Amino acid sequence: MRCFPLLPLVLLLGGLCAAAAEFDARKYGAAGDGRTKDTAALQKAIDAASGSGGGTVLLTPGAYLCGTLEMKSGVTLQLQKGATLLGSTDPRDYHHNALLVAEGQHHLGLCGEGCIDGQGAQLYAAIEKDGAWRKLSGKRPPENLRPMLIKFTGCAEVTVRDLTLKSAACWVQDYIDCERLTLDHVTVRSTAAWNNDGIDIYGCRDVVVRGCDVDSADDGICLKSGATACDRVLIENCRIRSSASALKFGTSSHAGFKNITVRHLDIYDTARSAIALESVDGALIENVDISHVRATNTGNAIFLRLGHRDEKSPVGALRNVQISDVIVDVPADQPDLKYPFPCPPVRAPHNLLPASIVGLPGHPVQNVRLRDITITYAGGGRRDRAQVTPDRVPEQAAKYPEFSMFGELPAWGFYCRHAEGISFSNCTFRCTARDYRSALVCDDVKNLVLDGCHLLPAGDEPTVLLNNVRDALLRASPAPAGAKTFLETRGDCAHITTLP
Repeated sequence: MRCFPLLPLVLLLGGLCAAAAEFDARKYGAAGDGRTKDTAALQKAIDAASGSGGGTVLLTPGAYLCGTLEMKSGVTLQLQKGATLLGSTDPRDYHHNALLVAEGQHHLGLCGEGCIDGQGAQLYAAIEKDGAWRKLSGKRPPENLRPMLIKFTGCAEVTVRDLTLKSAACWVQDYIDCERLTLDHVTVRSTAAWNNDGIDIYGCRDVVVRGCDVDSADDGICLKSGATACDRVLIENCRIRSSASALKFGTSSHAGFKNITVRHLDIYDTARSAIALESVDGALIENVDISHVRATNTGNAIFLRLGHRDEKSPVGALRNVQISDVIVDVPADQPDLKYPFPCPPVRAPHNLLPASIVGLPGHPVQNVRLRDITITYAGGGRRDRAQVTPDRVPEQAAKYPEFSMFGELPAWGFYCRHAEGISFSNCTFRCTARDYRSALVCDDVKNLVLDGCHLLPAGDEPTVLLNNVRDALLRASPAPAGAKTFLETRGDCAHITTLP
């Protein structure tokens, strides 16, 4: 199954940085000294460029302090090397909850070798000091009070390239219901506060995310969907560090995600999942192809979840997914502890958690092909720390989706439940320290294939445990040395075939 999006040539080329006419912001009164608020001058230059039929607003070297700027159709904001767009630390200088906003505009560009710095730590502190939000939330200021760097809604022909985006008070950049969006070689350095998602793509169509380098205190590259689905998306050649999940679909997952291609990701020091596909609000996730992923020092490899947070909405679907050529290293300790805002730890006692594919009773995850996957765990699971059998794993249908949401699991390598049409081909799951649990546990699974796989070393429990599994084929998947039992079936199992 291959599902590379059919994208317009202009997207594949990454768009253009500059239009013909040029508007130097200093000629419109911008001081660029880092102290004078240049909001009015910069907005005047943007309006002039748009009013003349389009052009490039140029920021020469300097620091341009400002509050919210409204981008307009036909305008490219170009930051030369040494230029910084510096977000104000006064919350009153923002509207529409972002430094750069656009709604219903087209042919927009942000480019250059400069930097957009939201001064998120100082801005966050100012918002927290105000304290009015405490009546609504006792933990931290809610997202709608913490400005992002970029928020574009309902826009078309958008290109962001070569810039560095740093220190947002909330999500770094959010693109909502946009069409023909290109993010090309954008660097994100944002660990200034909680909820610092690196890139959020919310219900957009015809998207390219290429060559981006993301270090974020929340999800790295995150697709979401509200009224519209994310459709025809290509993500490639990106480097990601996250104190949550590196590549994530969800949590907001209403309309869906389809025709998504992801390839060549370098993931490191990530607290949660390298790959997380989540439909919990009724979304359809289908035709997803993820390949060539390398993840070191990462809390979990793969998490596919079909849940049901709202009983008033229908259950969604998660189907037709291929994940191939993936190598993941899962350490014993939390991978992001050295970063400013590490992920909150799981409180309940548990051993290292496996990769997982989990649907709901009567609503299985369908047609997932895992090929050429190697996951190495630190291992060391102990019964005295935690122990659970397949029949005692909670459903957690309405709970926030996360690989740790079920607590302790009966497998150390891979756990599948409520699934259909799952195939493992040339997969290796190993742990460096012995774990008493099974390497692979499948519960309520139909049409399972395990072909050319290696699960080692042996534990106390059966290497492969099938509970209520029908129509399974295990071929060329040998028992590890010292295994007491390689395969055990429980419950209502039928048509289980093993071949050398």
